[in-house]
Amino acid sequence: MPDTPAIQHRIQALTEQLHHLNHQYYQLDISEIPDQEFDQLLAELQQLEAAHPDLALPNSPTRRVGGTITKQFPTAVHRFPMLSLGNTYSEDDLREFDERVQKGLEGAPYGYVCELKIDGVAMSLHYEHGQLTQGVTRGDGTRGDVVTANVRTIKTLPLALRPGPGQPEDFEVRGEVFMPLPVFEELNAEREQNGEALLANPRNAASGTLKLQNSAQVAARKLRFYAYSLLTPGRHFASHSDALEALTAYGLPVSNTWRRASSIEEVLEFVHYWAKKRFDLPMATDGIVIKVDNLRQQDQLGYTAKSPRWAIAYKYPAEAARTRLNDVLYNVGRTGAVTPVAVLTPVPLAGTVVKRATLHNANQIELLDLRLGDMVYVEKGGEIIPKITGVDLTARPADTVPIQYPTACPACGTPLVRPEGEAHFRCPNERGCPPQLKARLEHYVSRKALNIDGLGAETVGRFFELGMVKTPADIYDLPARRPELVTLERLGEKSIDNLIAGIEASKQVPFPRVLFGLGIRYVGETVAQKLAAHYRSIDALMAATAEDMAAVPEVGGVIAVAAAHWFQQPENRELIERLRQAGVQLEVTGEAPVPASDRLAGLTFVISGVFEQHSREELQLLITSNGGKITGSISKKLSYLVAGDNMGPAKREKALGFKVPIISETDLMGMLPPADAGAQDDTAADTEAAGPPAPAAGPGQQGSLF
Repeated sequence: MPDTPAIQHRIQALTEQLHHLNHQYYQLDISEIPDQEFDQLLAELQQLEAAHPDLALPNSPTRRVGGTITKQFPTAVHRFPMLSLGNTYSEDDLREFDERVQKGLEGAPYGYVCELKIDGVAMSLHYEHGQLTQGVTRGDGTRGDVVTANVRTIKTLPLALRPGPGQPEDFEVRGEVFMPLPVFEELNAEREQNGEALLANPRNAASGTLKLQNSAQVAARKLRFYAYSLLTPGRHFASHSDALEALTAYGLPVSNTWRRASSIEEVLEFVHYWAKKRFDLPMATDGIVIKVDNLRQQDQLGYTAKSPRWAIAYKYPAEAARTRLNDVLYNVGRTGAVTPVAVLTPVPLAGTVVKRATLHNANQIELLDLRLGDMVYVEKGGEIIPKITGVDLTARPADTVPIQYPTACPACGTPLVRPEGEAHFRCPNERGCPPQLKARLEHYVSRKALNIDGLGAETVGRFFELGMVKTPADIYDLPARRPELVTLERLGEKSIDNLIAGIEASKQVPFPRVLFGLGIRYVGETVAQKLAAHYRSIDALMAATAEDMAAVPEVGGVIAVAAAHWFQQPENRELIERLRQAGVQLEVTGEAPVPASDRLAGLTFVISGVFEQHSREELQLLITSNGGKITGSISKKLSYLVAGDNMGPAKREKALGFKVPIISETDLMGMLPPADAGAQDDTAADTEAAGPPAPAAGPGQQGSLF
């Protein structure tokens, strides 16, 4: 019999230790232990929780990786309404606001707190006894979506608070969930490579991420959170600034850019300082929030029907510039997508000099009716990506003609194709188009793929231009060409030694990263990990059909078709054989998971729809670990269709036509050994209950509402 108290004590100790290490790392930039040691502690906790799910704590650090698939988001009523702030773009309006505050307080001394207005998604978090219990979006201000599982994936957000003076037993934290600019840019770069539409700005990206049904995908987006107010039914602090300092003491992330101001002049100084300085920050901001600091004075000033009288948001005007469109270049990406880029007369905009702007695709050029020589208006989408928003038709030369999108690849001359349902034209010459070949090499050596030390994008690009490497397999021939390497300029003996050592070390890179590095269209990091974990070797993956791959969680039909097509190409099979001969890892190392039973041996299943107690991935694992097989297609040979909510009617009709039994999640659980069924039931996601009705905003509410 297991020693339950000892196991429970170890789980508690690991949980507290990992929460502490996360706080030190993400809040204080302190690494108390090596990453490997942290990973070992986390792995130990995961193993204990898997073996004893009933002892796992609700806010375990293991929940940050996500994994929950939500059928739909329940809603909850905000205990304190999330009202809107009045906005202004005028400094004169700020002075008028100050005059209203002075009049409302009848001449009593007062001060302000100035905070940067982060361009993200407003979020309300509920903490009870120091534990995060619920995360709710703004919604309509009265009721919002419960997205607790997604919020728990934010690494800068403490699931368990640090004890602090005056910490209420039950309180709410209001703040902003946002996507850091480097993450946003990386996400858009990946989408551009895959030929997907670019996200407009980090706010839209953060909002869309929080709406994802799979929290594992949310975790991969690396969202962040800044708190900006604390609310309780009673009064715990005298001022808003005191509450911000308390939030920091409790371990919650608060942007250190906020400042107290004793007058409207100091407020304006803050506004002027950040007008340009904000562009140096790693997150998007679009203004300043000004709040009366003293909470009793906030109560005295009160509210209008829609907003408080004690706070206002100053929005920086959207910066735009007018300049000339001199040319349009057409870049060919790794997947063959042809992206137009506007070449502009350089113009200052939002802290930088803009020389180029994205035009997205042929549709955008046609929509704007762009012509070379036009005077165009340029803005930064979300103050990040320059884009053309319009044309000054009054300045258009009389002899201009509409821009004609090329019909042939600008790099290799191959006729372009436009797949049905896609916005981009593509060059289909995968094996001979230089930009595609070069981009695939750069992808293979990139940090998230093989990460070959001494062989960055610039160096591998140089080798490509010299004709020394054309495919990833050619990289492993470079050590034998050392006499040729030493003749190259700017490549000394030490650099060559580092290069050869890096190539040798890349042979130990795990299979999932190698699979990602192959650059198969639509196969990003997450999909590569899922496929590698499911098939465990490149040979098994090559033997799989598109239907088989489509049954792997988070893969789907479009990805499966692209991957199956890639593996069918003789050139790609030759590439894999050369990588195998070079010693690259093409299978998952270590022993395969031991089957729980053979209860489902000889049976095949299709899983479709969304389920109450398990994710599709969990159901797949239950089936395969008990000897069953997953497939993506319905045929006469299929044993069972496991049907959840929102399953497509076509699959149901097809199953009925083939007389395939249609079973529910409960039916499937009944086919499994009781121990497995019980263990899985214990790990079912907690349901989130809606809170009590929201009282009217007014005196006695601690903190600000925004």
